Amino acid sequence: MSTRTPPASEAAPAHVPAPPSAPARPRSTPPPGARTVVAAMLVALAGTTLLSTPPPATARTERPPATTTPDSTTEAAATGAESGTTGAAATGPGSAPTTRSGDGTAPASATAPASVTAPRALTARGAPGAAAAPPAPAAPPALAVAAPVRFSGKAFDTCEAPSLAVMKAWRGSPYGAVGIYFGGRGRGCPVQKELTPAWVASAHSMGWRLLPLFVGSQAPCVDSLAKRKFAIGSAPATQGTKEGGDAVRAAKALGIGTSSPLYLDIEAYRRGDASCAATTLAFVRAWNREVRRLGYLPGFYSSAETGVRDMETQRRAGTKDLPDVMWFARWRGQPALLTESVLHPDAWTPHARIHQYAGNVTETYGGRTLSIDRNAMDAPVARVAAPARFAARVPVPLSFVPGRHP
Repeated sequence: MSTRTPPASEAAPAHVPAPPSAPARPRSTPPPGARTVVAAMLVALAGTTLLSTPPPATARTERPPATTTPDSTTEAAATGAESGTTGAAATGPGSAPTTRSGDGTAPASATAPASVTAPRALTARGAPGAAAAPPAPAAPPALAVAAPVRFSGKAFDTCEAPSLAVMKAWRGSPYGAVGIYFGGRGRGCPVQKELTPAWVASAHSMGWRLLPLFVGSQAPCVDSLAKRKFAIGSAPATQGTKEGGDAVRAAKALGIGTSSPLYLDIEAYRRGDASCAATTLAFVRAWNREVRRLGYLPGFYSSAETGVRDMETQRRAGTKDLPDVMWFARWRGQPALLTESVLHPDAWTPHARIHQYAGNVTETYGGRTLSIDRNAMDAPVARVAAPARFAARVPVPLSFVPGRHP
């Protein structure tokens, strides 16, 4: 309760007695007893005024609401992620990458998301002894997204994943990466009896780098008669989104982690069919968006003269939601990773190209023979989530020559 002295305007008026020589009191002047009663009433009213008057500013306790301002660090924009991004965020094919500090592993169209700092709570400054406002609750930390793993060298792909014994024997080959057909309704070898989480973890532990290939729905005008039963339907965007989700689930089931590339295999199709190309593009873009949203990198495999040529046309036109990595097939017998004629020299560079330069060739290493396609690459490979947990279940020896392949 305040004990301050009220201003003069709030004090009770003092009684001034009449001088002795004053004449008798006028009729309007109350008798002495009445004056006492009136004075008491005025004092009571003054006390009420004192109780209702707020204390001065110097004695008040300030508790203004906390004010928050964003920190100087802001979150980098992510494309599609729909990011993974993620995910992983992408800048679009053909652009120079923003590489994570110190690792140099970001692919051409992927950027590392900037860290996000929670807003700072600013406390209002009042008089000495004033209580500070409670700090604002911290924003949840941004999800950490690992940098993509990159491999530069020779790779092979084959219809069905070889046994671990074959993979061990082939460690003496010039190849350091292998394409695996991990999902999709259009696969030529859908059974894949060897391809399990244990196989993925063990092959990775041997030193192999993995290129996950998804063969889903195909262009309505696909050249291969065997693939026409897998043609894209009348709702290509919806279908692409669904199959993008299927691809991510299949990859996760094998222990292939986020920030890994998933390569969509679109086989060669009739060139010059505008309607067919438009349907295929809608499917591919939707597939890319969904894969990117779920934290993976969308890659694209096709013939240089059809699918790849059309993607390059769209890149030049500024179309969004294109692949992050380009895997082009042109069987000339020799690698031409950076000199493919249908691609601009700066498109999907650096670290975002694979060239399949020969197909259906037979090679033997360590006494084991395979029919393969040959590839040269400088591009992302799978990030295997938990190799040790699965590899321990496999009885095949996992020793290999250290440093034989990067």
